Amino acid sequence: MVLSLSGTKMAHASGIRSIMEDIATSMRGASTGSLLNLSIGNPAPIPEVVGTWRRLFDETLDASFARASCLYGPSRGTDDLVAAIVEYFSGRYGWPLTPEHVVVGSGSQMLSFVASAVFTGPGAARDTKTVLPALPDYTGYQGVYLFPGGVAGIAPRIELCGDRRFRYHLDPDALRRSDDIGLLLLSSPSNPTGRCVSPQELDALLEIAADRDVPIFFDHAYGAPFPQIVETPEPPRWHENIINVFTVSKAGLPGERIGFAVGDPRFIEPMVSFVANSTLHAGQLAQQVTARALATGELDRLTAEVIRPYYAHKRRLGEKLLADILPADVNWRLHAGTSGGMFCWVWVDEPWFDDRALYARAKEKGVFLVPGRPFFTGEVAPAGFGRHDGRCFRISLSADEPVLTEGLERIAAALGELRDAG
Repeated sequence: MVLSLSGTKMAHASGIRSIMEDIATSMRGASTGSLLNLSIGNPAPIPEVVGTWRRLFDETLDASFARASCLYGPSRGTDDLVAAIVEYFSGRYGWPLTPEHVVVGSGSQMLSFVASAVFTGPGAARDTKTVLPALPDYTGYQGVYLFPGGVAGIAPRIELCGDRRFRYHLDPDALRRSDDIGLLLLSSPSNPTGRCVSPQELDALLEIAADRDVPIFFDHAYGAPFPQIVETPEPPRWHENIINVFTVSKAGLPGERIGFAVGDPRFIEPMVSFVANSTLHAGQLAQQVTARALATGELDRLTAEVIRPYYAHKRRLGEKLLADILPADVNWRLHAGTSGGMFCWVWVDEPWFDDRALYARAKEKGVFLVPGRPFFTGEVAPAGFGRHDGRCFRISLSADEPVLTEGLERIAAALGELRDAG
């Protein structure tokens, strides 16, 4: 068998996937409770959230099962969901929307793949890339292109913020030096750090996007208006160069893979055609459930009353546990400026530290975390700070407090051993 260039690329799992496979294999063979998983990206199974989605599914099954599941539908999205999206965002933000501004897909990651395939790659005039301007960023973005070398990243600037804290900032000057931009792709709030692009940084991105006439794929999976796991500095912004992308995954429905993009029709229509040519359409029963959640206000209620308070508490807990448990004589810093969040992103600024070594040592102690390297596109050395991509790790806050506490104690022990061995 001979694979094509794109087939060779797509046949291999990217970034974090090999780590996830290792974790899954290890967890399957372990006795209950012996291995602690602080790597997971799933939202926490909050009982009220699970119960609400189950009720919405029951109501949708009674009302429209045959129409949703026993017939093909439009590639743009079901009429009910597209109408609900138009009404919701027009009413909430005053956006000038029609159905032609919307496309629904099987999750925001799938939509990022569609955008990358449509707007980047070999072209008649020149070859272009998907550029990640806000590293570190979601590791799944490194699998969204079809051709080798199709994704490039921009190293961040680093600001130290007092004791045990730091922050990343965009580097617009470095981005302007990129001459092969076809698509700007970022999550804000970010996975893994929870950082939000500031209004000033977004202004700079828009200036570059408008000058190059390229879209910005702006992934709001953790932000406003739902699920607001992280508080954002401003609402999503309407602009002719922004494709705003939303999903219900982190609002408690990750298994159904429903996301949607809202933007100028000149960007949306090619994406609709790509969906039609590849997957026909996203699952319609979950689309109808999402439409009901939007139209009835249940998604907003869950966000305000349950999801946002839950993760605000988990973030405060995570910060306290890190301060109490991680070794005081290790120069570690937590990414700051985040209210809420599913993760904590830790930078260990020590010459002896290596993220893969910590992963291996922590695994021996029965706890899983995510090494930082997959969230970068290669070696990254922000000005003034040296090599950075191998000096970070991510922990999930979705676990219960006892698991989170015990897991961090095991990670602290692994850190101590690496320090002593270094």
